[in-house]
Amino acid sequence: MSRQIDYFFTLSSPWAYLGHAAFVETATRHGVEVSYRPMPVRAVFDETGGLPLPKRHPARQRYRLVELQRWRQRRGLPLSLQARSGSFDPSLADRLVIAIIASGSDPDAFLRRAFHALWADALDLADEAVLARLVASVGLDAEPLLEAAAAPASHERYEQNRIEAIAAGVFGAPSYILDGELFWGQDRVELLDEALSEGRAAYLPQRVRDDTQPATPRTISR
Repeated sequence: MSRQIDYFFTLSSPWAYLGHAAFVETATRHGVEVSYRPMPVRAVFDETGGLPLPKRHPARQRYRLVELQRWRQRRGLPLSLQARSGSFDPSLADRLVIAIIASGSDPDAFLRRAFHALWADALDLADEAVLARLVASVGLDAEPLLEAAAAPASHERYEQNRIEAIAAGVFGAPSYILDGELFWGQDRVELLDEALSEGRAAYLPQRVRDDTQPATPRTISR
């Protein structure tokens, strides 16, 4: 039985864009199935203590821009620092991925086009006409897929992805879950590759001791 990686992401994340091709190529090389899980990342932030970009301290915002420049060079991908990530609602584009999966198609080709359209070409992925052109460009029928993306089933799957992300310990995008082990951020793709190559057991979080609770008295045997 093939191993599976749960891939939690949103098209509005530049980090998901930077890591997408490297991640998919890693999974393909190791023969691992990818379960694509677009999620409403702002809702995940709200539940896990994350802050949307405009609310982060200016020092964090400035450093983010430095890291984006480093990683676009490292990955060899075009990326516009002026792309409108925080000013549009990504939910329709994310649900379109859900609709593509439900139709029985692999979403990878669309994701590569859509990520590039947003992060390299600075197009508006909240615009249905833009999304329709991107869908058509990878040989899929845009009209029924956009209808499916707007349907209740896609909304329900999107919400279920949020619930499952929180349950898996996800707090940001992209996140990759292998055998219960969380790899957060596209800069963890290489560590994911190593884990797959080594075939090691998953590293799982340990219970954190709550120092606010009184210690349990120890019985000393004589």
